[in-house]
Amino acid sequence: MNKEDINLKQDTHDNMMQMIKFTLFSISAGVIQLLSFTLFFEIVKLIYWPSYLIALTLSVLWNFTLNRKFTFKSANNIPIAMTKVAFFYAIFTPLSTWWGDALTKINWNEYLVLGLTMVSNLILEFLYTKYFVYRNSINTAIKR
Repeated sequence: MNKEDINLKQDTHDNMMQMIKFTLFSISAGVIQLLSFTLFFEIVKLIYWPSYLIALTLSVLWNFTLNRKFTFKSANNIPIAMTKVAFFYAIFTPLSTWWGDALTKINWNEYLVLGLTMVSNLILEFLYTKYFVYRNSINTAIKR
């Protein structure tokens, strides 16, 4: 096996591990989002969109923190990385709030809408985070 083959194999392994970690951390963020959404929607009796916004915010903060440290192992400037993630959510949040509100108003089940939105968020955020937020800083964090 030549050096290029070894590097390609390592890159493939690294990419697969990043996808697995990102997915697992996103699942944990999804649990936070689902539980907090349920709390605000079912117990506090807020309508869909504020319940969704609060739950989304909590899950984003959780997911950002874990993925920066453990998935992408980035030493990137945290405020800059957070600003880039905030830019993603400045677009995703109003769109997903709008389509979620619109779908629930035509009697789609709130949890189906939430689930579909969470899956689209997982895929889009992984691609955005890997290829934009941490593109040049993956594996730069120094272990102490």
